[in-house]
Amino acid sequence: MPLGRPIPTLSLSGEERETLQNWARRPSSAQALAQRARVVLACAEGKSNTAVAREMSLAKPTVGKWRSRFVRLRLDGLLDEPRPGAPRQISDAEVERVLTLTLEKHPPDATHWSTRSMAKRCGLSQSAVSRIWRAFALQPHRSETFQLSKDPLFIEKVRDIVGLYLNPPDKALVLCADEKTQIQALDRSQPLLPMRPGQAERRSHDYVRHGTTSLFAALEVKSGWVLGDFHLRHRSVEFRKFLDRIDAAVPAALDVHLILDNYATHKTPLVHRWLARHPRFHLHFTPTGASWLNLVERWFAALTEKQIRRGAHRSTRELEDAIRRYIEATNHRPKPFVWTKSADEILASIARFCKRISDSGH
Repeated sequence: MPLGRPIPTLSLSGEERETLQNWARRPSSAQALAQRARVVLACAEGKSNTAVAREMSLAKPTVGKWRSRFVRLRLDGLLDEPRPGAPRQISDAEVERVLTLTLEKHPPDATHWSTRSMAKRCGLSQSAVSRIWRAFALQPHRSETFQLSKDPLFIEKVRDIVGLYLNPPDKALVLCADEKTQIQALDRSQPLLPMRPGQAERRSHDYVRHGTTSLFAALEVKSGWVLGDFHLRHRSVEFRKFLDRIDAAVPAALDVHLILDNYATHKTPLVHRWLARHPRFHLHFTPTGASWLNLVERWFAALTEKQIRRGAHRSTRELEDAIRRYIEATNHRPKPFVWTKSADEILASIARFCKRISDSGH
């Protein structure tokens, strides 16, 4: 005569078996649910709770629990039940009030709300205000800048330059050129304290100036290769010399499409005469106040972050040598910046932004 508690009979329909197999195999399933599905599938093969527990390295009561839950509630029995918790104490009206004040009002003694000032105004805790702001992605302490171009030919110039990025002409090279002017050779007034476990690198807040230099750079859009040159000043004379440098570096069989900003030194009679003698050069100017269209600006940002900002240089020669090493390293394994937005997408995005500004009431 068998001893012990009787084991509930477990049988599966075709639909239930398919669902359990999907739960057990699908990578996106929660691990707990996948394990429960495997337990039920094993039990459906006629195995005892002891055999299933030994096979899956589980406790026998765990196997018995999910067998019984499935027999009683079927597939719904394998899902987690709602867990009890403290009742919600902040009403929808209080949340709405915090959001309304954050978006539409200012505190009387500041330009923006803090968690403390909002909590005092609304009678909530500081942590409650912080949770509400996080839930709605609000950050009153942050502020960013923007600039809209007022160039009357903005649309035409955007289409021209983006067209060069997305559909460059045949037998031609597209270069983004600009000057990074007045780069300071700075050295800290006291020795650097290097990084060590548990302590960040430390440097003195004051520095000693050792002169400035100007970097002329041209970024080849397709390959990411960079041509750089240094001058003490950034007049049209130096820009013409840089054009000579580009002319010597680019094979004579290729046209050169040069993307530039509207700096005055790019449009002087000296430059115009040089261009008349070199008809393969074609200049494309970004709209006024829209330097983000020039990809070399993104390369300048990487140069500043990786080489200049934390560098210590006791002379302009040291600074220029450090930048040359950076250019050589990037040219050894160049990585181009890939432009993805079409001109229509850019113009539509700006139109939406202008509408937001017009409707903001400020």
